[in-house]
Amino acid sequence: MDYFRSVTQSVLGTPQPGHQPTGAETVERLIDRVQSSTLLEDRRDGCRALKAMSRKYRVLVGAHGMDTLTQVLEADRSDHEIVNYSLETLVNITSPEEYPEEAEDEGITTDDQTSAVGEQFTEIFTKRQENIELLVSLLDEFDFKVRYPAVKLLTNLLENRPKDLQEVILVIPSGVSKLMDLLSDSREVIRNDTLLLLTQLTKSNTNLQKIVAFENGYDHMFEIIQGEGFADGGVVVEDCLILMLNLLHNNPSNQTFFKEGSYIQRLTSFFSLPLDSKDGWSAQKVTNIHYMLQLVQTMVAPQNPAQAVASCQKLMNRCGLLQALAGLLMASGVPVDILTDTITTVSDMIRGSQPNQEFFASMMAPSTPPRPAIVVLLMSMVNDKQPFILRCAVLYCFQCFLYRNQTGQAQIIQTLLPQTADVVPGAKPFPNSVTAGQLLCSGLFSPDPVSNWFAAVALSHSLVDNNTQKENMLRVQLATSVGSPPVSLMQQCTSILQAGTKVLTRFGILMLLSTWLAHCPVAVQTFLAIPTAVPYLTTHVGANEHDELEMVCQGLCAFLLGLCVQFNDGSGSNFSRESLKQLVTDRIGAENFSDKLSNISRTEVYTKAAKSPQQAAKQPSDLVFDHEFCRLFKSLEVSCVRAVNPQLMGGNSTEVCPAEVIKYKDIIRDQDAEMNQLREILSKVQKELKEFEIDKEQLSAKVQQLHDENTVLKAQQGIAVEATGSSAQVNNSETKIDGGAGGGEQLTQQMALLQQQLAEVTHARDYYYYEMYKKNTELTTLQQQQQLEQKQQEQQEQSVQQAAAINGPQVNNHHDMQNAANFFDTLPNPEMENLRKQLEDLQLVLYNKDSEIQQLKETSAQTLALTAAVEKPNGLTDKEAEISKEDRDKDANMINTKLEQENISLKQEVKDAETHIKQLQTQLATASAAAAAAGTSAGSATEARCRQLEEELHTIKGEQDDLLVLVTDQDSKMSEYRRKLRSYGEDVTEDEDDDEEDEDYGISDDYDDDLEDLQ
Repeated sequence: MDYFRSVTQSVLGTPQPGHQPTGAETVERLIDRVQSSTLLEDRRDGCRALKAMSRKYRVLVGAHGMDTLTQVLEADRSDHEIVNYSLETLVNITSPEEYPEEAEDEGITTDDQTSAVGEQFTEIFTKRQENIELLVSLLDEFDFKVRYPAVKLLTNLLENRPKDLQEVILVIPSGVSKLMDLLSDSREVIRNDTLLLLTQLTKSNTNLQKIVAFENGYDHMFEIIQGEGFADGGVVVEDCLILMLNLLHNNPSNQTFFKEGSYIQRLTSFFSLPLDSKDGWSAQKVTNIHYMLQLVQTMVAPQNPAQAVASCQKLMNRCGLLQALAGLLMASGVPVDILTDTITTVSDMIRGSQPNQEFFASMMAPSTPPRPAIVVLLMSMVNDKQPFILRCAVLYCFQCFLYRNQTGQAQIIQTLLPQTADVVPGAKPFPNSVTAGQLLCSGLFSPDPVSNWFAAVALSHSLVDNNTQKENMLRVQLATSVGSPPVSLMQQCTSILQAGTKVLTRFGILMLLSTWLAHCPVAVQTFLAIPTAVPYLTTHVGANEHDELEMVCQGLCAFLLGLCVQFNDGSGSNFSRESLKQLVTDRIGAENFSDKLSNISRTEVYTKAAKSPQQAAKQPSDLVFDHEFCRLFKSLEVSCVRAVNPQLMGGNSTEVCPAEVIKYKDIIRDQDAEMNQLREILSKVQKELKEFEIDKEQLSAKVQQLHDENTVLKAQQGIAVEATGSSAQVNNSETKIDGGAGGGEQLTQQMALLQQQLAEVTHARDYYYYEMYKKNTELTTLQQQQQLEQKQQEQQEQSVQQAAAINGPQVNNHHDMQNAANFFDTLPNPEMENLRKQLEDLQLVLYNKDSEIQQLKETSAQTLALTAAVEKPNGLTDKEAEISKEDRDKDANMINTKLEQENISLKQEVKDAETHIKQLQTQLATASAAAAAAGTSAGSATEARCRQLEEELHTIKGEQDDLLVLVTDQDSKMSEYRRKLRSYGEDVTEDEDDDEEDEDYGISDDYDDDLEDLQ
């Protein structure tokens, strides 16, 4: 908090005593400072203060400062510090998390409200695609202070509005490529956050998943996983695996690329684990292996295309991945979660693949004595002490082992038959004391209903689509007790069913019997031969039950009774097909039978079980149906109903006539057409809405532009009024502007006129300042020379005497110039024509200068006379000095004005004289060079004459210096005269307050040369 106060005080200054600004006022002042400050340091300080306040006052900073922060990112991109402050501020205001400071200040206590604030600001920020493009372009900056907050901001935006940002990034050129380049950043924090960003980006977007995969995404992630130590790595390995799962899940294209890119072979290194390690399994290691197993499952999931699954299974067996997972499966000390996932993964790898199933059948567990792995797994399944999820995984593994594997089915049934039974060709009996069949029978007759259900379902999978094994299992005999005769397995199952055991046991037995009787007339006749079988079924189906599970059990009994009717070939003497149909019609009723049967497909558990072959049960109460039984029921439901009542055309209790079908088809067709029309209308409305939004944005921009122009015009108008004061033209212009505010063109013309007048006034003001500066300089010189008044008077008299003697040398100078011209006339070379013309010009210029100097002398003499006339009143007595004040003021003003004009004229003439002298020097130098090139004989004379001309110019320059001395004396006399006027009590307005005003005058650089000449 102290840091926040120090930041705001350094930026905004210390507040006035007794007044503490509110958060809204502080935020508004900071935003105004960032917008209006011209210095980068000021804007940087403002952004730093906004960052400090963005947690506590997130709503205020986001609502008022988001556009300003975005402009800072665009305008001050070269300054990484201010970009960092802006990005961090945007990260804070778009964060989906709640800050403690924010909750204390605003009373926000719910996560929904906090996430809604971040989502709203995210929606505002992502409306302009240029903002996202700007963020992606900032990723090119290598500076950590820019790249890292840009990644965090994109992550927040994706978490809040994933669909919007995915669409924008998808159309940005090289947008995904720039994100993928960040995975190669040497700074781990940027790389790790990029993994999280890509994980959010690739969720539920197939196109982005493909782009990331084909941008060498798999290579990057495998390199990171290898560098982190595979399963022993940290959370970075987990992030990489989650990203790979996003790329592969429900994406056949990426799965094909993963398989053809030889990435499956690289998965083997994931499971090269020290299985005998005593260090234990850390939580992170368990999580990493869990995601590694999920990655393998994704490639061989039953939902994938069968051809792709088969090729992946073949590759996994060839590269040793199956063997590695089998070793993990049989290892000791493996956590239950990992063991369960490993069993499920191995199950998918062997499902429907004969080579993999053969490998699994031959796999032995490291036990004493050695046992087949399938036996060890079945021991866990029928053991009620084992975790439920583990038992479900073993059942799924057993199902996958027997899926489309008649050899494996024969091996299981072989273990149920007496030892004297014929061996099925190709079947290899398990040479162990405990067999798979014995374990299944023990589970079937166990007092644990879950074991009953597991064993019954496992036995049913040994009979799926295999009539031979159905007939062989009729030979299975069981000894119920010592000394009692053996009974058949079917009779024992019927006895368990009639015993009224728990509903879960009945579900398992009924599914086993249904699978056993389907498509097997021999099994049907054997079942009908049991005296109590049919009466139990008819009684149970005809009962009126309202419990959901009991209704499901009635439906299973109805299905089993329908199979007896459908697959009854009449070879037995107990029940013929017709008699059984009559029995069902009389005891149950055809419609009631159909209703009971349809109760199965209406349940939610049936729908879940039919989706996936893997059990999704989390607890024993979720166990009802098996996937293979659902598939069997779906294929035989209608045929069973028809077998009982041929008039029923479907599985419903009432017959549907073709007219009603046509009627419903017409209704559906009309509804479809109406929906299409509504979709078209909706698309049009959405298009119009977008157009309206674009128009709204354009109008808003235009209004803002007009507002800015109006502000500028008002400011210019105020400056013009202030500069011209009470000028009539400006007043008239203002009146015109006020009266014509309604017309844009007239206002523009009037403002142009005002700007021109303002420029003229500004120029006049600058010239006035310059004149005042000259006056001040003159007064300063006069004050310095006043102390030497007596010496200057003597120098003045000497200067007058010297000026009287100037005429003689001037005449000689004219003769010399004439002689020089005559000399050049005698030169025979045509090149001398140019030199002659130049000398004539020089002669004319010198003559003009002589005239000007003579005029200066006359002016100086007149100035001396006027000075003497002014100095004469100094000798008067007090009485004589009391003349009329009005006459004296007139004379003083006239003399003062005349002296100033003459002074200015003299200075200008001196300046012109110096300019001409410089020109003469240049021309003489040119003439001298030309004369030197004219000839050898005439060169020496020409050079001598040029030197003579140069000496004459030096003489003229000296005379000009004397004139400057005269001008200085003149200024001294003017200063003395002003002093005397002040002593008489007169006001001299020209010299008042020059020193004070000079401090505020600004003199332009164009006047520097003139000031040097004046000084």
